[in-house]
Amino acid sequence: MSASHSKNTKKFILLMIGLFILLLIMFVISINTGFMKIPLSEVWSAFFGQDVGDQRLTIFEFRLPRIILSMLIGAGIAVAGGILQSITRNPLADPGIIGINAGASFAVVLYTFLSGSATLTGTLSIFVMPFTALAGAFVAAILIYTISIKKGKVTPIRLILVGIGINAAFASGTLVLQMKMDPQDFTKTLTWISGSIWATNWNFVLSTFIWLIILIPLAFFKARQLNVLTLGDSIAAGLGIHLEKERLKLLTIAVGLAGACVSVGGGITFLGLIAPHIARRLIGPLHERFLPLTALLGACILLIADTLGRVVMTPMELPVGIVISIIGAPYFIYLLMRTK
Repeated sequence: MSASHSKNTKKFILLMIGLFILLLIMFVISINTGFMKIPLSEVWSAFFGQDVGDQRLTIFEFRLPRIILSMLIGAGIAVAGGILQSITRNPLADPGIIGINAGASFAVVLYTFLSGSATLTGTLSIFVMPFTALAGAFVAAILIYTISIKKGKVTPIRLILVGIGINAAFASGTLVLQMKMDPQDFTKTLTWISGSIWATNWNFVLSTFIWLIILIPLAFFKARQLNVLTLGDSIAAGLGIHLEKERLKLLTIAVGLAGACVSVGGGITFLGLIAPHIARRLIGPLHERFLPLTALLGACILLIADTLGRVVMTPMELPVGIVISIIGAPYFIYLLMRTK
């Protein structure tokens, strides 16, 4: 038992170090990726030496905020997906698939529609939008949970089907609002909903960081409760866990993470499905290790996807949400076929 535990601990440390190195490599590659190539020597000079041309402006005001946002959003959505899969004991749960992201997107687009075209970039809106997205995400989560209950229970397949329906309903409502916008705002919100790390602004980084620095450690702190909940309701109740109370707390954390990430990253689907599944296969279901690995995996995957999106169709950019969907949709179908 002790030898097995020590072996898993070593494996976890090695995996975390490996992913951290991968993240650093992608960080360097991403800084040099885009319409304007910046040699590594000039990147080094911009950080530690004398600026060459306008490289420091390009790096610090445009690329660096986007890179950090990609990592923050990736970690947040991945952890949200991991929590949802654990509390529902449903391997197909993901904030984007079951409608939580759609609810957050609808709330942000409604706020934009009512407030005017400056909403997505206005200084006040940078800090208001996460609350708006959170409200929409909670409305979606409440609807999904309420409609999914049948005879006092929520079955995994019913949760998915209801979530898909809620997702479609909010997506339709969002489209109606977009059709009433002027062409410029319509294009802006359409790109954002596709999952685009468009907010190249340090204020957006700060507003997202504030939410994640509170909610992700809370999720890690709840690792023991998540371990018990995955054993089943009867065993969890027997061990003294207040089921509905703990589920509500964990659902609040997951919805909060999803809402904060959607407010700046748009509708990124399947990341909350892929990252937890890979992490679970690599390290197992113990949440003390599973959640940190999921967060780091999510950051790596989204940064890689965002970098690819800037390369594939240069000088145009492919929204990161589309890149993730191209990878995630086949994986979702595969998991759906395997699920009993």
